[in-house]
Amino acid sequence: MSEKDYRSHEYHHDDFAFAHSADDKLIDKNFKATSYIKDVWSNFRKNKGAIIGFIIVVIFIIMALVGPGMNEHTYKSITKGHEYLTPRVKNIEKVGIFDGTYKGSSMYNTEELKDVYYWFGTDDQGRDLWTRVWSGTRVSLIIAFAAVVIDIVIGMVYGMISGFFGGKVDMLMQRFAEILNGVPTLVVVTLLGLVLPRGMTSIIFALMITGWIPMERIARAQVLKVKEQEYVLAARTLGANKFTLIFKEILPNIFGQVIVTSMFSIPNAIFLEAYLSFLGLGVPQPMASLGSLVSDGYKCMTTFPHILISPVVAMSVLMLAFNLFADGLRDAFDPRMLNK
Repeated sequence: MSEKDYRSHEYHHDDFAFAHSADDKLIDKNFKATSYIKDVWSNFRKNKGAIIGFIIVVIFIIMALVGPGMNEHTYKSITKGHEYLTPRVKNIEKVGIFDGTYKGSSMYNTEELKDVYYWFGTDDQGRDLWTRVWSGTRVSLIIAFAAVVIDIVIGMVYGMISGFFGGKVDMLMQRFAEILNGVPTLVVVTLLGLVLPRGMTSIIFALMITGWIPMERIARAQVLKVKEQEYVLAARTLGANKFTLIFKEILPNIFGQVIVTSMFSIPNAIFLEAYLSFLGLGVPQPMASLGSLVSDGYKCMTTFPHILISPVVAMSVLMLAFNLFADGLRDAFDPRMLNK
């Protein structure tokens, strides 16, 4: 339509219609604001991998609590004549798996073993691997969650204070952290073993001395990046105190990275325990952990692989679940990911 036609066009009363009739009640619709926690949960549940990881972690925690009590064996009970038995599960054995066979012949063909079932088999001393694997999972989870608490309580707070105040405070705190980081973990555990009982206590104390250093560095780097952002400067201008700036303005914006780092410290703590078990500095026998079970199974890997398979699978699945869970938490807690 040209400008001339547009100006000459005649409009009629029925060319336009009201959006609402005169009798309609117009209601102003206000949408209720959701809290930060609800936004986090909404984002987290959209991540299927994170949900699967969380479910697996919960299952492992439940099994670590109830698994060792599901039969009459304990983690240290030795049964003569039951050495190196392969896995055998009632009813499932009828389909040709977990039937207790080894190199084509059944290991349960004696009258004594006719009604005996070991779901994960037994080790070289006739101890039930089902009970020992879940008992070991319990020990490894205790060490792992202790590492998380140490990371958050010591590492995160230390790094945030160092990065926020800067200057001489930052320099002194970083030099102290570097001195601690220069001491090998093996030396720390060995020295602690001289004054403390060997096992979980010395490992947890070793984590308290040096295990929080990676978290401290991550927290400090994140604070240095965030503390000069506009919203922090605005809060400072409005009179917010240092406590408010650190824990209400900065912490929520670095919490995603902190959570991921703390979750990654769980498999690192499990690996540390496994490494120490290989050197004879882990939990003492007959106590079991996933690391010590892998160490025991490694010795007979080529002859009786079932002794190694069950703790390796349990450790691998557990660490994969924690990684998936950590990735989901990172995305959920990151304010830049909210409402996307």
